Amino acid sequence: MSRVDVPEVPVPEVLALLDAAAAADGVQPLSEDARLRLQHGAPGGHDLLVRAGDVLAGYARLDDGSAELVVHPDRRRRGYGTALLRQLLDLAGDRPLAVWAHGDLPGSAELARPHGFQRARVLLQMRMPLDAVDPDPRPELPADVRVLPFRPGRDEDAWLRVNARAFDWHPEQGRMTRADLELREAEPWFDPAGFLMAWRGDPDDGVLLGSHWTKVHPAGDAGPEPVGEVYVLGVDPDAQGMRLGRALTDLGLAHLRGRGLGEVLLYVEEDNAAAVRLYEGRGFHRSAVDVQWRHDPA
Repeated sequence: MSRVDVPEVPVPEVLALLDAAAAADGVQPLSEDARLRLQHGAPGGHDLLVRAGDVLAGYARLDDGSAELVVHPDRRRRGYGTALLRQLLDLAGDRPLAVWAHGDLPGSAELARPHGFQRARVLLQMRMPLDAVDPDPRPELPADVRVLPFRPGRDEDAWLRVNARAFDWHPEQGRMTRADLELREAEPWFDPAGFLMAWRGDPDDGVLLGSHWTKVHPAGDAGPEPVGEVYVLGVDPDAQGMRLGRALTDLGLAHLRGRGLGEVLLYVEEDNAAAVRLYEGRGFHRSAVDVQWRHDPA
């Protein structure tokens, strides 16, 4: 067994490992952000490998106190996960360390608890069939508000400003940068027609009030068939009370139904009881769980 913090990651090997884990577990082992950073060689962070001879047995990434790790299904319960976790703890030193477990599989708790980790956050995945969605909603909007598609190369700064304000409480979403946004714009799934922007006035000199960014997962990514996602739905705090969230939700769901999709998913923090009740009232049901385990040396 060998492990190393590597300056250059063998990306094809790691992607093959991730695909094998996803096929075995029914859930992607890395977050979208971690996979994008891996694929595009984004700077920063630590990439860790553990090998069994010449075979890649496991991979982990640590970035700003948050980590994810995965072990090949054929190499589990042989100490590779423990080796990666111990090296993550060594790198964290006297700082807190958070590790995401996608799918909340039993092996995650068995690995984390003996090393002093506690459950800290729970992220719910919720799903809903799209056949009951109004295919042509006509929400009532203020007379000076228009909903228009995102314009690549023109709307990035406005969206980033509102996103930071709408998610100033969120440890990941609220920190999204221009580089993070452009990475996603370059992905094959990106579709500006499904990125809906609510403007007061003309987009060139008006004010962005909120947006609903939808996503379509290809077949095999989130299920055997393509699946839509309420990817990012945010409203500027100054625009609260205008019912924009409901209007943007309805328009985005109609867009996804119009793409011929049968199902939509979204992610929400389990302790956001109001949002969970809202989505359950709209017809969403809980379908999966991600858990963040936290180790605090203090």
